[in-house]
Amino acid sequence: MTESPFLPRERLFKQQQYFQSLSKHTHLKGRHDAIISVGIPLALAASSLFLIGRGVYNMSHGIGKKQ
Repeated sequence: MTESPFLPRERLFKQQQYFQSLSKHTHLKGRHDAIISVGIPLALAASSLFLIGRGVYNMSHGIGKKQ
């Protein structure tokens, strides 16, 4: 049994030609790939730096200690 392909062969070959002709890095070839590979890690780094900074500030000023 063979199942039908997700994309027609011609469209698949067209997309392969497009992606192989690009000079960008492989992980930045799609439209939204820059958001995934750049934006999300930057957001995670910024939020972790904020939380670390807040924790250092709270520890240095004695805020949030339990009695």
